Amino acid sequence: MNFEGLDPGLAEYSPAMHSALDPVLDAHLNPSLLQNVELDPEGVALEALPVQESVHIMEGVYSELHSMVAEVGVPVSVSHFDLHEEMLWVGSHGGHATSFFGPALERYSSFQVNGSDDIRQIQSLENGILFLTKSNLKYIARGGLIIFDYLLDESEDMHSLLLTDSSTLLIGGLQNHILEIDLNTVQETQKYAVETPGVTIMRQTNRFFFCGHTSGKVSLRDLRTFKVEHEFDAFSGSLSDFDVHGNLLAACGFSSRLTGLACDRFLKVYDLRMMRAITPLQVHVDPAFLRFIPTYTSRLAIISQSGQCQFCEPTGLANPADIFHVNPVGPLLMTFDVSASKQALAFGDSEGCVHLWTDSPEPSFNPYSRETEFALPCLVDSLPPLDWSQDLLPLSLIPVPLTTDTLLSDWPAANSAPAPRRAPPVDAEILRTMKKVGFIGYAPNPRTRLRNQIPYRLKESDSEFDSFSQVTESPVGREEEPHLHIVSKKYRKVTIKYSKLGLEDFDFKHYNKTLFAGLEPHIPNAYCNCMIQVLYFLEPVRCLIQNHLCQKEFCLACELGFLFHMLDLSRGDPCQGSNFLRAFRTIPEASALGLILADSDEASGKGNLARLIQRWNRFILTQLHQDMQELEVPQAYRGVGGSSFCSSGDSVIGQLFSCEMENCSLCRCGSETVRASSTLLFTLSYPEDKTGKNYDFAQVLKRSICLEQNTQAWCDNCEKYQPTVQTRNIRHLPDILVINCEVNSSKEADFWRMQAEAAFKMTVKKHGGEISKNKEFALADWKELGSPEGVLLCPSIEELKNIWLPFSIRMKMTRNKGLDVCNWTDGDEWGPARAEEEHGVYVYDLMATVVHILDSRTGSSLVAHIKVGETYHQRKEGVTHQQWYLFNDFLIEPIDKHEAVQFDMNWKVPAILYYVKRNLNSRYNLNIKNPIEASVLLAEASLARKQRKTHTTFIPLMLNEMPQVGDLVGLDAEFVTLNEEEAELRSDGTKSTIKPSQMSVARITCVRGQGPSEGIPFIDDYISTQEQVVDYLTQYSGIKPGDLDAKISSKHLTTLKSTYLKLRFLIDIGVKFVGHGLQKDFRVINLMVPKDQVLDTVYLFHMPRKRMISLRFLAWYFLDLKIQGETHDSIEDARTALQLYRKYLELSKNGTEPESFHKVLKGLYEKGRKMDWKVPEPDGQTSPKNAAVFSSVLAL
Repeated sequence: MNFEGLDPGLAEYSPAMHSALDPVLDAHLNPSLLQNVELDPEGVALEALPVQESVHIMEGVYSELHSMVAEVGVPVSVSHFDLHEEMLWVGSHGGHATSFFGPALERYSSFQVNGSDDIRQIQSLENGILFLTKSNLKYIARGGLIIFDYLLDESEDMHSLLLTDSSTLLIGGLQNHILEIDLNTVQETQKYAVETPGVTIMRQTNRFFFCGHTSGKVSLRDLRTFKVEHEFDAFSGSLSDFDVHGNLLAACGFSSRLTGLACDRFLKVYDLRMMRAITPLQVHVDPAFLRFIPTYTSRLAIISQSGQCQFCEPTGLANPADIFHVNPVGPLLMTFDVSASKQALAFGDSEGCVHLWTDSPEPSFNPYSRETEFALPCLVDSLPPLDWSQDLLPLSLIPVPLTTDTLLSDWPAANSAPAPRRAPPVDAEILRTMKKVGFIGYAPNPRTRLRNQIPYRLKESDSEFDSFSQVTESPVGREEEPHLHIVSKKYRKVTIKYSKLGLEDFDFKHYNKTLFAGLEPHIPNAYCNCMIQVLYFLEPVRCLIQNHLCQKEFCLACELGFLFHMLDLSRGDPCQGSNFLRAFRTIPEASALGLILADSDEASGKGNLARLIQRWNRFILTQLHQDMQELEVPQAYRGVGGSSFCSSGDSVIGQLFSCEMENCSLCRCGSETVRASSTLLFTLSYPEDKTGKNYDFAQVLKRSICLEQNTQAWCDNCEKYQPTVQTRNIRHLPDILVINCEVNSSKEADFWRMQAEAAFKMTVKKHGGEISKNKEFALADWKELGSPEGVLLCPSIEELKNIWLPFSIRMKMTRNKGLDVCNWTDGDEWGPARAEEEHGVYVYDLMATVVHILDSRTGSSLVAHIKVGETYHQRKEGVTHQQWYLFNDFLIEPIDKHEAVQFDMNWKVPAILYYVKRNLNSRYNLNIKNPIEASVLLAEASLARKQRKTHTTFIPLMLNEMPQVGDLVGLDAEFVTLNEEEAELRSDGTKSTIKPSQMSVARITCVRGQGPSEGIPFIDDYISTQEQVVDYLTQYSGIKPGDLDAKISSKHLTTLKSTYLKLRFLIDIGVKFVGHGLQKDFRVINLMVPKDQVLDTVYLFHMPRKRMISLRFLAWYFLDLKIQGETHDSIEDARTALQLYRKYLELSKNGTEPESFHKVLKGLYEKGRKMDWKVPEPDGQTSPKNAAVFSSVLAL
């Protein structure tokens, strides 16, 4: 309720005067409360005060049943009848909550909710109680345990909450917005703006949300959009309370008078059918609270703060005879609530007392309440105390049961035998990773079981079926890890093992012996790696995506094109999609679809990855289609305007994936509605056939494409919702057919399993063999099946198992808009491709399958089988052939084609299928024209609002300074940390990195490497970031808080995409980058640079099997420069790296005298060991080299 206009004496109340933990008696407390209360010398007992047993309750008339003290002297701020149990909850101005059980108001629980703020509203849920304070929402179990504590913004002043459904909550207050909270995730999901601030009361019906404002207005809002539908201007002063029942809304409040606000004795009543006010209801009390109490009629209960209560009909006249009086202990009533059964009323007053009024002697608060769980009685209180400090205390005083019978554990020796529990075998993962120091072995915890808990098996038979019992105890065979169920090793989830050198000593070649690039999995939301590979190996998609470039900062098509370019350049080294996934996380639609996984969920493998990747598949195709419809862009970002991919009104993604359809709705009245639409993919719809009928995949696919279903739809002819038959017909087939398998339950999995078994039996039977469930085939039988006379050529029975999916399907458009789909094998008759296509006949070949790997040990994961085409092999390996590969993040391995369509539903579940038209590449122009132009290097405006010319630290390139092939460019980058490193300490004291810190580039500097302006920067960009920075690393990066914020930064601030394009242009033009530790810089920037374009001083001044030397030490030793004093500066570091490269050329005679340079390096390492690799202080030792020798270098 709104407390404006209440007794000003309440303002003098201070919560500190009434501590909930050590209460004292208030000086103004009514002495009648002290009856039957014993006071101990140290304080006041806060026991409930029962009424006299002689109270008589008349049926049907509300009378006081009990009066209790909740908290002595502390005003009651809110009361609430529990909607699930027979309990009454009370909150105080001191932030204390108390609950009472049953009509006798027995104290149930009492706890502190907030240390300083008052409790403003209480809402009961099934598992606990929600408490709202000024800027805090707490969910606490009925016993007092905190379930969650959600802190709101300190500037918020919350007053009301409304539970819209079992998991969604609205919170309103004196600010100009209402928050929507998801109780499952405990996160803010929506923020609704309100035109009139100050929402202190909220109600809900099946038509509207009702919001009461402090200005005296009541707004009616739409249940879905929260937009204002109607607004009632009830009172000129302020609103005190309102309630809604049926088609009536009643409100009470304050009106403006000359002397201030005055309580209005006219209740405003509104008819919600006509949305207008009806005759106001004059009452005989000063209304502060009101509630509808609908029993036989729609009665209204109007309560004043002085304790008067009047019942009346909202559309009738108020009768003074219907007034009864509540006798509050304090001067004012502060809160009022009605039970769900309408049998009980609760009042709370300003002295901390609660009054229960009922209409029967034994009321119930709810129509159907569940049983309340009570604490078990303490049995220790009935036993005599024992003083354990007494050494001579006889233990016989401890009571034990006295019995003369034989104990159950006292078995005769003849009937018992010792049977010790055998310890389970040591985990094979521990044995495999164990390192021995002497006779003690150390291994990291594989975290497969709870800490300090070993599950013992009571039955010997249990171990027969336990996969862990088969683990070998000897080192022989540990590599195979037989306990990992039946999941093949190449399909298991792969992880990167980090060392103190990071990734430098991790052997990626062990997992990928091809020249294709894998993708690293440690980045957040990298579950989509397999789908990125699928899109990359579609040749038209690879080309058209790289031809796209637009001005939008977070464009998935642009970022995917940059990633594809890296995959093109890589020669087997893994890439990472950090920039693509960063842009992906910023798109609101991705978050709304639940595609953004939390780090904990991704690491633990929680969630259904199959559903997730199918939603991601639909999202990425839709997003790319929208991004590539943007044709008009600025010149600096313009792509290939005349490409054959582009057409007016459609995107190239639409041309490749879009399927034009007709949706027909036929009402039972005969009215038919036809509308055209298009889709980028199809979802398999499985038949509801329980007879075990066998289906070809083509039959299920046709049923899914030409979908027919019965549903309720609006009929314009009948002018109402009618049962309609909705059918879908195909107008035009796509070039790439994308299918989501939707195997999300055991029902669909059983269907795949049953069809695969039927197909297996039919295949064997077709070639003259009979198969039974457990029959083993001899080698001679299979030689007959694989004879040249037959079509089937397979080396083993395993290649026929678990196969239902065809490698090719044939689709034909009929003249009556129908579609024929059938499985296709290469042995079937096939005419000339173009001639068949003219008649609407197309053959689609399977190109990729994405599968969900179910592995309870290492966690579920996603992998892809991809048929890599001739063009990719020609570019990478110089050969022309096609081959199926398994892509499991950075693990890439060639596989047999049958493996791509074999789905053992116990661990390998199909998720996505990609079929492509034959001769697809011949239909498109596959030339890639680099869309990045030289204009990206020219001057650009800063995003920072405070940036001035005086702060400019670089001079952009002029047109006559554009770099050429082989030009030198000094480069350095600085970074900030987005996520801290996750590591664990092994039992032998060494540290193991579980997950590296996630870095983001914050500053990139490029300096001229030759010419009259050598050493002058032409790029010095600070990168704006929208993600949370946990550490600016100021000591090492020179980046300070605020440098990356466009509102307050004085630096030249740009987007990552803008600076990325500049570096891409320099790479594509063929410049050589000079820097120190460029490998890490390019990795964080997410750039793939050819090795012949990188001149890294960390390797130029390095001896094999020796430590890497810092730039600071090299600059002191060779150049007599003291750099990186307090912080790092990227301009200084880039210039120093250029000077060191010039010095390297001088010392090595341009690389012609390696032996003399080797002697220089030996002297460098000897000096470094003596100096402990530390540069002396300014007043200390000077450089061992004479500065005059390097005058030409220092002239830079």
